[in-house]
Amino acid sequence: MAEVYIVDALRTPMGRRNGGLSGFHPADLGGAVMKELVDRAGIDPELIDDVVVGCISQFGAQAFNLARTAWLSAGLPESVPAVTVDRQCGSSQQALHFAAQGIRAGDYDLAIAGGIELMSLVPLNCSGEWGEELGVGYPFSGAGWTKRYGSDRVHQFMSGERIAAKWGISREEMERFALASNHRAEQAWAEGRFDREVHRVNELDTDETIRRGTTLEKMATLKPISEGGVITAGTASQIADAATGVLLASEEAVERYGLTPRARIRSMVAAGSDPWLMLTAPIPATEKVLRKAGLGMDDIDLFEVNEAFATVVLAWARDTGADLERTNVNGGAIALGHALGATGTRLMTTLLHELERREARFGLETVCEGGGQANATIIERV
Repeated sequence: MAEVYIVDALRTPMGRRNGGLSGFHPADLGGAVMKELVDRAGIDPELIDDVVVGCISQFGAQAFNLARTAWLSAGLPESVPAVTVDRQCGSSQQALHFAAQGIRAGDYDLAIAGGIELMSLVPLNCSGEWGEELGVGYPFSGAGWTKRYGSDRVHQFMSGERIAAKWGISREEMERFALASNHRAEQAWAEGRFDREVHRVNELDTDETIRRGTTLEKMATLKPISEGGVITAGTASQIADAATGVLLASEEAVERYGLTPRARIRSMVAAGSDPWLMLTAPIPATEKVLRKAGLGMDDIDLFEVNEAFATVVLAWARDTGADLERTNVNGGAIALGHALGATGTRLMTTLLHELERREARFGLETVCEGGGQANATIIERV
């Protein structure tokens, strides 16, 4: 099987809702990351075989194949194709998988995978809700779906609550986890851990999303999102704006163009689970990707698991036996924000840079996804 190498990975700062990135067109924000990847590598952009980008809310400015619009908006060659994919919150991780699979198959030598999401401009769930208002239906209302799962709306907040109940996760446990996420993100910036991975956009050069000064006492005063529930805004991922990207290369391209590989993709999988619990598929995906790589949990130096809610990571850790001290060591989406389609390659970018900083070997990333799915990827630093 052909090797797939990560040559570079970067991201914009995480912009808070209606913050420093909210005035951008998503194509311009994504295009800036694409151009920076090419410039850093010092390669002719004509050599890129494909650009694969994740985006969930493909509506308005994010519609009509955002990947292509972003590439062209950056002034990059018209000869290079691009495609936009949606696997919900794992969209850019799936984009990475598709691009890597193209290289493994021998069809690509160089590819860019990434994600773009401006949630300030194109809100969460707008495609379904606005479509319903326009009279063109709602995603979870067809006869087959209703027969199998009923007519109640599938909602991620309720799924997070179901996980808390099933795994017996208390509000206090979630709040302690969320507090650690914020403290880790603050420490990462203070120690310069994010400096290499963040591409400055205009005047914004740091994450706006970190809830500085967070305390357990403050979180205890927050009202639950759902009546009678235990999840609050303090233990949930934040709405955010961001673009992210990863440059992938075949072994032949690395040698031909004098590139410096930073990691190889060891294994990658996708898995499904109960769509009502929705957010638990990282558990079977982790088991599957480890089995495929011939590795165990103790072999993994660092984990990046998307913090859609604190319950997601806590349930995952209980079932897999993962060490939370090696998980999201620079904070996760509770602190940094979850820019939906951009999150998969945001996690990969952070994972790569932290493996290098620690001179560690293996990193595992997994993201829960709408519909009860997850992607999982293991990389090996070279």
